[in-house]
Amino acid sequence: MERLAGKVILLWGWRRAAVAFGSGALAVLAQAPFDFFAACLISFPILVWLLDGAVAAQPAGFLRRLRPAFATGWWFGFGYFTAGLWWIGNALLVEADSFAWALPLAVLALPAALAIFYGLAAALAKLAWSDGIGRIAALAAGFGIAEWLRAVMFTGFPWNAIGYAAMPVPLLMQSVSLTGLYGMNALAVFVFAMPALLASQRHRRTGMALALLMVVAHVGYGILRLRAEPTAERSIAVRIVQPSIDQAEKWDVAVRDRIFKTYLDYTALPPSPGHGRPQLIVWPETAMPFLTSERPDALAALGALLEDGQVLLAGAVRAEGNRDSPGVERFYNSIIAVDTRGEIVNAFDKAHLVPFGEYLPLEPLLGRIGLTKIVATPMSFSAGAGRRAMQLPEKLTVLPLICYEIIFPGEVAGTAAESDVIVNVTNDAWYGDTPGPYQHFRQAQVRAVELGLPLVRAANNGISAVVRADGRIIDAFALNATGVIDVDLPLERRAQAPWSSFVNALGILAFFAILACAMTFSRRHRPN
Repeated sequence: MERLAGKVILLWGWRRAAVAFGSGALAVLAQAPFDFFAACLISFPILVWLLDGAVAAQPAGFLRRLRPAFATGWWFGFGYFTAGLWWIGNALLVEADSFAWALPLAVLALPAALAIFYGLAAALAKLAWSDGIGRIAALAAGFGIAEWLRAVMFTGFPWNAIGYAAMPVPLLMQSVSLTGLYGMNALAVFVFAMPALLASQRHRRTGMALALLMVVAHVGYGILRLRAEPTAERSIAVRIVQPSIDQAEKWDVAVRDRIFKTYLDYTALPPSPGHGRPQLIVWPETAMPFLTSERPDALAALGALLEDGQVLLAGAVRAEGNRDSPGVERFYNSIIAVDTRGEIVNAFDKAHLVPFGEYLPLEPLLGRIGLTKIVATPMSFSAGAGRRAMQLPEKLTVLPLICYEIIFPGEVAGTAAESDVIVNVTNDAWYGDTPGPYQHFRQAQVRAVELGLPLVRAANNGISAVVRADGRIIDAFALNATGVIDVDLPLERRAQAPWSSFVNALGILAFFAILACAMTFSRRHRPN
C-alpha cells in the first residue's frame, strides 16, 4: 500500500490530472443505480494521496500554494460530475434540432462549474493538512463546507451529494435523521478517506478503529430504528398514475386530448385486488396537458369522475394576470387539488425553479442576445410565493414538492412539521433510461427518512413509488412502466431528534468536531 501511495503522490502533470479525474468518476459508482459504496473507499484515499503531493514550487504566495490542491480537487470533481451527470444532455435531444447545440454546456460546462466546489474543498483541506489522521479530518471538513455551498449558492444544486453514497439502502439511511444530509456529507468523506492511512505508520490503527466504530454505529442505529415500528393513527388509500407519456408529445396540441383521456382512463380503473377505493389520487408533474382556465370542460370531467371522499392532486401549469403588466400572464409550475365538484380547492406553485430549464436567468438581458431556455417547454415559469403545506379534505395535510425541489433538505424542514405526507410530482421522461431518474428517486427516498414522513411520488415515466417514513418502499413502478399503484398508506410519523428543528444540530456538531480534529493535528503534525 505504501508503494502505491508513493507512486500516486509523485504523479505530476497530465498523469496527476488523469488519475484525479478517474478517481472522481469511479466514486459515481457509489451513487444510484449502482450503489457500490466501496468505490468511494478507493477513490477518496487516492484523492488524499494526490493532495499529499499537491505542493507548489517554493517560494510561493498564499493563493499560489493552494493552486495545486485546488487543481487536484477540481479534476476529481470534474470526473465525478461528468460521469454522474452526463444524462442531463438527454433532455436537449428531445428536440435536437433546436437544442443540440447546447449539449457541450450540459455535459461538460456544468460539470466543470460544479467541480469548482470540490476544488474549493481540496484547497480548504490543504490549509489544515497534516501527515496523519488530521488530513483525513481536513478533507472531510472541506467537503462538508463545499457540499453545503453547492446546495445554496447560485440557486443550489446538491445533486449526488457525497453523503448519499453512504445511504444506498434503508438500513443505512436512518442516521440521516440525526445528522441531516449536510452532516452526513462530512462524516461519509471522513470514513471513505480513512483507508489512506493504511499507507502510513502514523494513526493507522487509531484511524481504522475509528472508521470501523462509525460504520458499526451507522449500521446499528439503522437496525434499531427499523425495528421500532411507529404507530399510525390512520391510513389513507392512495392511487398513483404513471402513464409514461412520450416527452416529444407532451406539449403537442394535436394530442393533448388523448393524453388527458389516458389519465382519466387510468384514474377510473377499479381498485387493485385487496385495496379499497382510492381517497388520494396523484398525477405527475405538468400532467394536465392544457391550462385548466382555458378548458373548464376538463375540470367538469374530473368532477364527474371523482367520487365522494376522493381528491385529485395533479401537476398542472397555472396562469394568472400580471399586476405590473396588464394583459401579460405569468405561468406557474403547480400542483392543483381538485374535488368531486370539479373545483380547484387548493394549489401550490413551484418555488425553486430550474435555471435554463424552467426560466432563463436575467431574461431581459440574455434574451436580447438570442439566448433561450435550453429545454423545450412552451413558456417560462415564475417562482411561487414560498414553501407551504396544502390542506386537503378529510383533514389531510401534504407537503408538496415539485420535481427537484425534493433534493433541497434545508428548504423543507420547517414545513414538514405540520404535514402528514410528502407528495412529490415529477417528470423525468426528459432523461430517458439513464441513471438520472434513479438518482432522483434515491434522493427523494432519503428525504422521507430525513423528515420522518411517508412519501408519495408520482413520476410520468417513473420511478413512481410509495415510501414509508423509514425509507422502505411499499410499492413502486419500474422506469417506463405504465398503470396505477394502489396502496393503503399508514400516515405514520417517525420520531425526529429533539434538535431536528435546528437544521440537524448533531450533524453541525459532528462537522465542527471533525474541523477541530483537523485544526488540532494541523498544528501538531504538519508535514515537513
